[in-house]
Amino acid sequence: QVQLVESGGGLVQPGGSLRLSCAASGSILSIYAMGWYRQAPGKQRELVANIIGGGSTSYADSVKGRFTISRDNAKNTVYLQMNSLKPEDTAVYYCNAYLATTMQTSRAYWGQGTQVTVSS
Repeated sequence: QVQLVESGGGLVQPGGSLRLSCAASGSILSIYAMGWYRQAPGKQRELVANIIGGGSTSYADSVKGRFTISRDNAKNTVYLQMNSLKPEDTAVYYCNAYLATTMQTSRAYWGQGTQVTVSS
């Protein structure tokens, strides 16, 4: 069994910062990529940022320059540092990991989601 446990969400004022964490645990052979998605009320889930094995990162245009994704391979943990937050960043943020549990089995896993609310 594999679990992704997120933490760090909450309420913050516009212009503020939050840091999300997501730790993967369980029978993990190798993690190929980790990332963050978000879903606002009435909208589709969208990719915010991801980081691939070697450290290559990509970001949604809406968060470039404000958010930074990083990963601690030893801890199987991915972080999302969110600065200069805007009300439109309000959403449930989901951690995603594409990983292998055996030499023949790999798939994507999701965390339970953490609420981020940006409001004065």
